[in-house]
Amino acid sequence: MGYSELLGLIMLVCMVAVIFIGFPISFTLLFLAIIFGGFGLGWEQTFNLSYLQIWGTMKDEIFPAVPLFIFMGYMTEQAGLMERLFGAMRSLLAPVRGSLYLAVILTATIFAMATGIVGAAVTVLGIMAAPMMIKTGYDARLSAGAIAAGGTLGILIPPSVMLVVMGPVMGVPVNLLYSAAFGPGFLLAGCYIAYTLTRSFLNPKLGPAMTMEERETAYKEMTTEKVGMPVLILALLCLMAIVYLLVYLALGATGAPSLPVTVGGISVSVAALAPALLAAWAYVHNAYFRAVVLGIAPLSALIGFTLGTIVGGLATPTEAASCGAFGATILALVYGRLNVQSLTNAGIGTMVTSAMVLFLAVASTVFGAVFTKLGSANLITNYLLAVPLGDWWKLALIMAIFFVLGWPFEWPVIILVFLPIALPVVEKLQLGLGKLDLLIWFGTLTAVNMQTAYLSPPVAMSAYYLRNVVPNWSLATIYKGMADYMVIQVVVLSLLLLWPQIALWLPHAVR
Repeated sequence: MGYSELLGLIMLVCMVAVIFIGFPISFTLLFLAIIFGGFGLGWEQTFNLSYLQIWGTMKDEIFPAVPLFIFMGYMTEQAGLMERLFGAMRSLLAPVRGSLYLAVILTATIFAMATGIVGAAVTVLGIMAAPMMIKTGYDARLSAGAIAAGGTLGILIPPSVMLVVMGPVMGVPVNLLYSAAFGPGFLLAGCYIAYTLTRSFLNPKLGPAMTMEERETAYKEMTTEKVGMPVLILALLCLMAIVYLLVYLALGATGAPSLPVTVGGISVSVAALAPALLAAWAYVHNAYFRAVVLGIAPLSALIGFTLGTIVGGLATPTEAASCGAFGATILALVYGRLNVQSLTNAGIGTMVTSAMVLFLAVASTVFGAVFTKLGSANLITNYLLAVPLGDWWKLALIMAIFFVLGWPFEWPVIILVFLPIALPVVEKLQLGLGKLDLLIWFGTLTAVNMQTAYLSPPVAMSAYYLRNVVPNWSLATIYKGMADYMVIQVVVLSLLLLWPQIALWLPHAVR
C-alpha cells in the first residue's frame, strides 16, 4: 500500500467520522476531497480534476430530468391530486379492516409514480391520514410505519430520481432501470399491504373498519362535491383512454380478436372501444363512480403517459419529465388550483430539493474522482475480489455493506462514491446472467437497499418528516413502526437476490 492509497483510506475514514458528528454531507465531501487531493495529487491537479468532474456532471443530458420530475411531483401535490386519490381509496376500501393502512399504502404507491420525492409524500400522507388514524383508534406504531414506509416507495418506483442518477454511473439506460424497478416496487407495496391487513385481521383493534355512519358521511361528501365542467370532461376522457388501452393491451397479450375498424384513416378496436363506452356511461349515470374516477383517473393518465413513454423507449427521461411537468401544471389549472401561490410553492420546493440533490451529486462525484485518483478505490476493489468467497456470497457481502452504509449516508453518496468501487467486482461475478442483465439486476438490488436509508436511524429522514406534521407520535414510536417495515424490506431484498426475474421480466419484455 502506497502513500496515496493510504491517504485515500484516511480520507474515507474522516468522511464517515465527520458526517457522524453532524456536518453537512455535501460540504464535507468537497472539503475533504480538495484537502486530501491537494496533499496527495497536488493542488493544481486536484482543482483541474474537480472542475472537469463538475462540468461533466452538469452537462449530462440525463440530469435535467431531476428538477423536472421534482417539479412534476410538487405540482401534483399543489393541485390536490394526492388528497383526491386518498379520499377515493379510503371510500372504496371502507368496509375492510385496516382500510386506512391499505389506503395509505395504495395512495403512496400510485403517488410514487408521479414523483420521486420522499419528503413530499410522507408529509402529505401524514397530514391527510394521521389525524383520521388517531381519531378512529388505529395503532400508532403500525400507522406511523405504514406512512413512513409507503412514502419511501417514491425513491424506488419510477420516476425515481435515484435511478436517474444511477443510470449514467452504471452505464445502463435509465428506461431499463425504470422497467426493472416496477417489479420489486410493487412487491414491496404488496408485502406492506399483506402485513398490515394480516395484523388488522388477527387483532381488529389495530385497524377497525369504518362505521356505517362514517361511510355514509364519506359517500355524501364525495357525491355532493361541486366540480367544474372542465374537470368532469378531463376525467371522462382519461377514464375512456385508460380502459381502452388496458383492454387493447389485454387483447393483444391473449391473442383475442380486437375487431379493428378504420375511421378517417385511424384504426379503432371495437372490442376495446365497447368497454370504454360502457365505463363512460357508468361515469355519467353514477355519482359515486364519477367521484372515484375524479380522484384516480387524471393522475393515473399522467403517470401512464410519462412512464409509458420512458419504459417503451419512445422518449428520453428528460423529454418525458418535461411533458410530465407540463401535464401536472395543466391538471392544476383544470382543477382550479393553479395560482401564484401554488406556482411559488412548487417552484421553491423544486429549487430547494433539486439544489440539494444536484449539489450532493456534484460533491460526491468530486470526492469519488479524487478517491479513485489516489488509488484507494482500486485497492478496495482488489481486496473485495480477493475475498475467499463464492460469487453469490460476494454479492451478498456487497449488499450487506450497502445496507450498513445506508444507515449514516444518504443515497447520493452511496451511488456516486461507493457504487463505482463495487461495480468492477460485480462485473466479474459469474452468476449465470449476461453483463447487461447483471447490471440491471444489481442496480435494482441497490435501489431496494437504498430505500432503507430513509427508514434507518440516525438519518431516517422519513421519521423527521412525519414527526414534523404529527407531533402526537413520538420519534420512538415512529422508529419502532419503521423497524417492522425494514424487516419486510430485507425479506424482499432476499427474494430479489434469489429470483432475479422479479426485476428482469419487464426489461426483457420491452427490449
